[in-house]
Amino acid sequence: MDRRTFIVTLAGVLLAETRDDADAQQTAGMRRIAFLGNVPITDPAAARIYEAFRLALQERGYVEGKNLVVERRFAEGRDERFPALAAELVRLKPDVIVTTTGPGTEAAKAATSTIPIVIAGISDPIGRGLVTSLAHPGRNITGIANLQLDLYSKRVELLKSAIPKVARVVSIGNTTSLGKIAASQKAQDADAKAVGVTLVRIELNDPSEWRSVTEAIVRERPDALVLSPAPITFNLRREIAEFATVQRLPTIGVNRDQVVAGILMSYGSDSDDVLREAAVYVDKILKGARPGDLPIEQPTKFRLVINMKAAKALGITMSQSLLLRADEVIQ
Repeated sequence: MDRRTFIVTLAGVLLAETRDDADAQQTAGMRRIAFLGNVPITDPAAARIYEAFRLALQERGYVEGKNLVVERRFAEGRDERFPALAAELVRLKPDVIVTTTGPGTEAAKAATSTIPIVIAGISDPIGRGLVTSLAHPGRNITGIANLQLDLYSKRVELLKSAIPKVARVVSIGNTTSLGKIAASQKAQDADAKAVGVTLVRIELNDPSEWRSVTEAIVRERPDALVLSPAPITFNLRREIAEFATVQRLPTIGVNRDQVVAGILMSYGSDSDDVLREAAVYVDKILKGARPGDLPIEQPTKFRLVINMKAAKALGITMSQSLLLRADEVIQ
């Protein structure tokens, strides 16, 4: 081998080693997050919420494709899919699993006792048996709980404030997906009765049941609807809004996206804020914090959103006092 050939060969070896070292460093610095949700990001509202999460991670130095890999799986309204999806994600050995639904969290908990799980807006994590304490979760689960069940009575009160003649209200949603809520339902019934409202609950567990549910609602002849915080009422928000308009039923939901879809109003925590806070937990865990040592927080800010177009279609004149209380009025 002549000198020139030797130099070229040596340069090639050094370049290859340099590339290998760079690849190894990039792989070593790469973090992997699993995201287990309900509605896929092809849905514009879900995409917006996920974008809030992505940007919050980016602000903390985690950039997808650079030093972060995100594995996403969605049940698409079918809770029975969560166990298989959770098991699939666990096999990928992520650093953290982020869950956005109760059934999804339960599936993730069953699939792993070691990989940290960050919940993002789960109702009643204690009642579900996910943790024994919000202040000291003590397991591999932490994150942001929500007060959706506690806010139920407030929604009925707001509905009554908007339409004083309301006396019979149908609640639609999958109550079985919300944890141990028998005591909560008794309290809700008592609170509703105190403001002159009788609650009738109709279960909606799968999108295929929507037609039979609408028929049941019509038979009940309610004055209004209140939506359960179950994910299915988000999935079917457009169908619910259309039905409520046709049947002239004032409806209150749990988030702004339902109001944008066409219902009268909503009251609840901001989903974007919840996902941004979940990113904070992910960051802490990736930096070495133990999930069991991180207290589970609850939202402190709730938004009342009113749809004036829906009010006009329903022939409802919203009181000035209620409009002044609203965080947003959609014209």
